[in-house]
Parts: sequence; C-alpha cells; structure tokens
Amino acid sequence: MEKETKILKALAHPIRLKIVEKLSKEELCVCKLNEDVEFTQSNLSQHLKILKEANILDSRKVGMWMYYSIKNEEVLKILELTKVIASK
Repeated sequence: MEKETKILKALAHPIRLKIVEKLSKEELCVCKLNEDVEFTQSNLSQHLKILKEANILDSRKVGMWMYYSIKNEEVLKILELTKVIASK
C-alpha cells in the first residue's frame, strides 16, 4: 500500500491538482506551467518533484526547458472519480 499512499498524498494538494489538470490536456514546459499561477518557480519545482516521485508525471529536457506530461493516464480517472464523489 506504500505506492498507493504516495500517489494519493501527491494528489492531495490543490496546487498539484491544478498542475495535473493542466497537464491532462497537453505536455507543457515549466514556463507554461508557471503562467497564471499564484506560486513561485521554486514552489512549482517542489510540487513537480513530488508528482514525479509518485510516478504521476514524466519529464524530458529540451534545450534549457523541462517538459512535463502525465505518465499514466489512469491517474486522470482518479481525479474524475473524486469529482463525481465530491458532487454528491
């Protein structure tokens, strides 16, 4: 259950949920993830690290930019289920 707990803990933060939601549409570089958000670049990096360690995100470096994407689309089903439960 350790891996499952790590995933759920990683998703249990509003900023990380916002990151995953943005990445659910497309792969984005850090510069795009940092647009229209209320947190610093270093704060964003910490949240991305937590999501990567939980095996939720994947990353690749292109030039000087790091691009992030959803590693496993199944995580989006978890988010959909939480929305359904929360709406009842």
